[in-house]
Amino acid sequence: MVKVKTFTMPLKIFETVRELTKLDEQIDAFIKEKGIKKVISVSDTCTSDANGATIGIIRVVSYEEA
Repeated sequence: MVKVKTFTMPLKIFETVRELTKLDEQIDAFIKEKGIKKVISVSDTCTSDANGATIGIIRVVSYEEA
């Protein structure tokens, strides 16, 4: 069965590398915790404020559940 999980992370100026690393770690922990053997796709999109500045990221992971 194919499933989809969405993760989000707010982004702050000058802290993006740390925040993206934290997001990666969160997803790695989810994959390990659930025992996922096959990731089908990973997709990122940014969220923005009224001025068009990037303020967050949404990462969607599609995976196959045994």
